[in-house]
Formats: sequence, C-alpha cells, structure tokens
Amino acid sequence: MGVEQSLAKATERLLSLQDTQGWWKDELETNVSIEAEDLFLREFLGIADPEVTRQTANWIRHNQRADGTWATFYQGPADLSVTVEAYWALRYAGDPADADHMAKAAAYIRAEGGLERSRVFTRIWMALFDLWRWEDLPALPPEVIFLPKQVPLNIYDFACWARQTLVALTVVGAHRPVRSMGLNLDEIRTGAIPPERELAPLGSPARRFQRLDQVLHLYENRPQRRVREWALSRAEQWIIARQESDGCWGGIQPPWVYSLLALYVRGYSLHHPILAQGLAGFDAWTIVEDDMRRLECCQSPVWDTCLALLALADAGVDPEDPQMMAGARWLIDQEVQIVGDWAEQRPHLAPGGWAFEFENNYYPDLDDTAEVALALRRIRHPDAKQVQKALDRAVIWAQGMQCSDGGWAAFDADNCSPLVAELPFCDFGEVIDPPSADVTAHVVEMLAELDGDQMGFPVDRTAMARGIQWLTAQQEEDGSWYGRWGANYIYGTGAVVPALISAGVPADDDRVVRACRWLESVQNHDGGWGEDMRSYVDDNWRGRGESTPSQTAWALLALVAAGRADEEAARRGVAWLLENQRDDGDWDEPWYTGTGFSGDFYIRYHLYRLVFPLMALGRWMQATTGEG
Repeated sequence: MGVEQSLAKATERLLSLQDTQGWWKDELETNVSIEAEDLFLREFLGIADPEVTRQTANWIRHNQRADGTWATFYQGPADLSVTVEAYWALRYAGDPADADHMAKAAAYIRAEGGLERSRVFTRIWMALFDLWRWEDLPALPPEVIFLPKQVPLNIYDFACWARQTLVALTVVGAHRPVRSMGLNLDEIRTGAIPPERELAPLGSPARRFQRLDQVLHLYENRPQRRVREWALSRAEQWIIARQESDGCWGGIQPPWVYSLLALYVRGYSLHHPILAQGLAGFDAWTIVEDDMRRLECCQSPVWDTCLALLALADAGVDPEDPQMMAGARWLIDQEVQIVGDWAEQRPHLAPGGWAFEFENNYYPDLDDTAEVALALRRIRHPDAKQVQKALDRAVIWAQGMQCSDGGWAAFDADNCSPLVAELPFCDFGEVIDPPSADVTAHVVEMLAELDGDQMGFPVDRTAMARGIQWLTAQQEEDGSWYGRWGANYIYGTGAVVPALISAGVPADDDRVVRACRWLESVQNHDGGWGEDMRSYVDDNWRGRGESTPSQTAWALLALVAAGRADEEAARRGVAWLLENQRDDGDWDEPWYTGTGFSGDFYIRYHLYRLVFPLMALGRWMQATTGEG
C-alpha cells in the first residue's frame, strides 16, 4: 500500500469519528485506581449500586496481570498503590481474600511493605473507612486558604490541578469523617513505617517540613474554633465558585471527587443542586462495554478536535470542507473569555484561549490555545473577522502568560515553587506547573505561524525570541528535549524541531542537527520509534520502547520539518506506519504515550494512534512530492 492510499483510508476513518456537533473526542484511558476510587466514593456517599460495583469489578479484574499486580501503564512495572486500591476494591466487591488472584496481589503488596507504604492519597481513602487513622496522615489544615500569594505554600503556589485537590482535601481532613465498609485489610498490613514518617536527613528541606508537620498536628488537635470555621467556610465558597457548568471541577477526576466529598461533609445533601449536578456529570465519563464499566479521568474534545483538524489539513482535505468548517465553528464557540485562576499571577491580562475539556473555563491552557490557533489558521471560516478576534485574544493572552524565564507552562505563569513538593502530603504526581519544552514549542510555533500571516496578528517577536532562547537552554546533551505531557524525549523533540523551523531557525543549525541525529540514533530496527514511560525515572529508557504509531509520527514530524523527509530514517518510519496500518485506516496502540504526572500517572489517548500518523504522512507526502 502506498502513502496516498494510506492517507485516504486514515482520512476517511478520522472523518467518520466526528460528532455531529463538529467535535472529535476519543477515550482517555488511565489505570484502575480511577474505578476503585469511584466505588469508594459511592460507598461513602451511600449511593453504591450492586450492578455498578459488579461491572466495575469486572474491569478491575480484567486489567490484573498474571503476577497478581496492576500497573500505571500498559506493560509497565507493578505499582504498589494502584495494586492496593484495586485489591481493596475487589475485596469490597466480594472477592474472597483466599482466591488465587487475590492471594497473588496480597503477596506482592506485603513484599513491597504493605498498605502502609502506599501513597498518602490511598491512605486518605482508607481513613474515610476506618482503615487508617486520620491522625497518622500528614496534616493539611484548611487555614492554608488564608495565606496570601506572597507567602510560601499558599494555594496558588500549587499547580491548578493540585490546588483544587488540596483545598477540597483540607476540608475533608478537618472533618475527619469515618464510615464503616464492613471489612478490614489486615492481610495486607505489615506494620511498616509510612514513607513520609521516615526521618529525612538533618538540615534537609524534607526534615524541616517533617517538623512543620509535627507542629501542624498539634494545632489540628486543638484548632482555634472561630478561625477554623472561618477557614472552612472560605474554602467551601472557593470550591463552589469553581464548579463548571457540566458539574465537574477542573475537568479532571481528582478535584471533582474530593470537591464532592468536601461539600458533603460540610452538610450538603446529595439532592442539593451542586452535588446532584456533580454526581450526574460522571455519567458522561462512564463507559460500559462487554459487561465491564470504566471511567475516564478526563475528556479531551478541544485537544482532539484541533489535532484532528490539523491532521486532516495536512492530509490535503479542503479547508472549506463542511466537516472542517463544522470543527472550526465548534472550536470558536469553545473560546474561554472569563477570568480564571491564572489571573492571580497576571491580574491585568485579558482572558483568551482554549481549555482541554468541554468545560474548564477557570483553567484554559497554553497547549490547547496554541494548537487551536494553528488549526483555525488552516481553515477558511466564513466569518474571518470572528476568527481573527479570537486569535488576537489568544495571542495576547498567551504572550502575557509567558514565564519570567522565557518559557511557557501549561496553565499558570511562574508556578515554580520548589517548596511545595517537599510537603509530606505531596507524595504523588507533579504539584507545580513549570515551563516545559513541549508547551513552549507549541506556543513558539503558533506565534511564528501567525507572525507571518497577512491578517496582522499582534505577535510580540521579543516574546517569541525569548521562547526560542529558553528552548535552546533546555536542549539535552544528547540533542533531545524532555517531553512533559507526552512520552517523552521523542515527544519533546518532535514538538521543538518543527517549532524552531517555523520560527526561522535553519535546518543546518546545530540545535536541529543534534536533535535529528538523536532521533536517528534511537530508531528501532523495525523502522518505527517508541519510548517506554520508564524513561521518566530511568535514563536507560530514553528513546527506547516498542514502536508505536504516535511516537513514530512524532519523530517523523521532526525529521520532515528539518528537511530530512527523503533520508533513510524518515522513509523507514513511513514504511513502518504503512505496514502497521489496519484495514479500516486506523492503527493499534495499546501503549500509553500521554503523560499526566511523570513517574506516577499516564494516559492512553485513543485518538493519538490516528491523528499523529495522518499528520506525519501528510507532511511527508507534501515534502517529497509537493502533494497533500
């Protein structure tokens, strides 16, 4: 099969997946802790349903490996906390502890130190059901809501996703609610010391925070009553103000779940409109197939739609095609024009840009904003003035969100406090939002493309130059770039090289040459590229892994942009994509190539396997034949 035929099949497949409203959205798959915690939430709120429990347990069992464990990504190493939560959920669903699959899981848990060595968030869930003492968890008093942003450890020192989770958990932790689940987990206890209780070295920041935690525990035992109630009331109102119109919080599962818990322990009835809407919103995130039930931790319609439009444009679809126009109209309607939490750092900046989800108006992000702008520029929308106004606002907002060092982060500006990660409470995932190479590259590419547009967008070339300078400083010794939101160095490099070329950096520039050499050096023998998620914690996995459609496409996007489409590495990559394409035009990709929190939480974007190969093959075809 030739490239032209491959493009036609992939284009037809992608067009067939568009919703009648104009958007694209495919599943975001994570790990079974999402389903386990959903069961815990329902039990705590008194809304457990036997059929929901049964189908969810089927999904959790389906994902257990032969050794009895669960992982955070496909073919990844066993994860203790995920295995503890999955085991507990199956015990709750009625699986006996002496069943073979449960005994294997329990043996692994005990060998790893028992439930005591699980992450703090796992033990918070246990505290809700009298399986762990609230007093033995790190302290996090709700009075933190009063700290002004000039004071270290204020809530705006945390990334937006951590901030929303943290505020809600301070409320839950202050109330210390307990329900009985009617079971214990003694068979997976070992008596080990929890990680945060192990004494850190003298004089280290971690040791100082352990002392702070001891002081906070003393206060927690005797809080000042009026101050505590004032703090809880302030936190409650902060949470309520950030509920989105679809009932969610932050467009992601953790702050959504904990916000519901926080308001429930504050006395809100399940019939109260806020809680009722919040609970009802989960229905749209639930997938039931083959008698198994699973949930998405997030939904990505804006991201999927702009990537789909870019891929179709690269494949040569007419910019006036009705489906392209429908996608553009939908994106225009999703523009965020309200002030969100980002204004804490940029109070005088006018709103603009796009979020990731259907509803997340308080937290638009730079990544989506850049890619939406690039997509809209490729489509002949009938109302050119409407598009220009939206893109003008996006450019101004994006430039205003540039960090002081010249890079761009996903949601906030200058959210780089090193202190918050030292808190004993923060043992899971990223808790700050510093600039990243992939987001910075996408913004630089947007500014470069719009700067050359005859419509005269308000691009600040100094901001773009500072972004390029930041990217230059972040290049790794081997020539690659770290990928914050995708796996990993292949993703970062695949984003930066096209951005540099768009910004006028010549293909023979040392930065581009070194990057391409690195990509060529990590190409697999089969012609594809792949990178295992373990590269985030082990440098031996840099650029190493089974070949995948999305990662092969990312490498190709860089090589094509650098003028190497006709060279052997690119041709072998194209051949791999052609050989592995399905008859329906799609590709198979069980591997996770999206990143939530490096080292802890990963995502399988089901649409990545289609949009990125289509994009790469389309650009390769244009570069080698001049035809899309």
